[in-house]
Amino acid sequence: MKSSADAKYIRIHRFLAAQSFYPILLSTVLACGFYLFRVFYSYNLYYKNLIWNLFLAWLPYGCSILAAYLYRLHPARSWILLFPGALWLIFFPNAPYMVTDFYHLQHRPPVPLWYDIGLIAAFAWTGCFLAVASLRTMQSLVQEFFGRIAGWLFVVMTLAGSGVGVYLGRFRRFNSWDLLLHPRMVLGDLAISLTDPSQSLRFIGFCFMFTAILFVFYWMFRSMRPERQKGE
Repeated sequence: MKSSADAKYIRIHRFLAAQSFYPILLSTVLACGFYLFRVFYSYNLYYKNLIWNLFLAWLPYGCSILAAYLYRLHPARSWILLFPGALWLIFFPNAPYMVTDFYHLQHRPPVPLWYDIGLIAAFAWTGCFLAVASLRTMQSLVQEFFGRIAGWLFVVMTLAGSGVGVYLGRFRRFNSWDLLLHPRMVLGDLAISLTDPSQSLRFIGFCFMFTAILFVFYWMFRSMRPERQKGE
């Protein structure tokens, strides 16, 4: 018979596996390994921002795991999910934001350009994986309380807000915590981006394009199912 400790580790393993923790961890290790090799090869710290951005991308994923764990412990107490859910929503744009790190791509000898393309792609992919995994978890929680339609409306609204957040981060240089520390400044800048003719077209175009890409990427991710074994 399995001991209680073994049973506990099995439950933890299954919980983490359900959150796609292991492939995300592997992707993170791979991306960081590419970066460390670049540092030792070139003796410089170019693209060190990728490490910080990846750390920020892990924050919403961690919040989603906490929310899922709390729901598992107390399924009837929906209010305890408000705090991790709010933090998740605030920090969520940090994960897909990593796609825009290609903005910094340029040839930096002695490292060949193809290597830096692969480096940024590894970080960007990990960020996207963190985004869709955490969004899947939060969508499941919303569906538990409000139903399937509400769950997908939640996805669309979250991704639309994420498009706005990524725009404010990339072009207006705001951070996620600015929404907590300087909400008036963020909202004021957002209003200018919407009403100023010199900015509104870029703002609307970027947000629409980025939201559409994220939604299709997420839908593709959710549509995949593990292959069934014979006899199942």
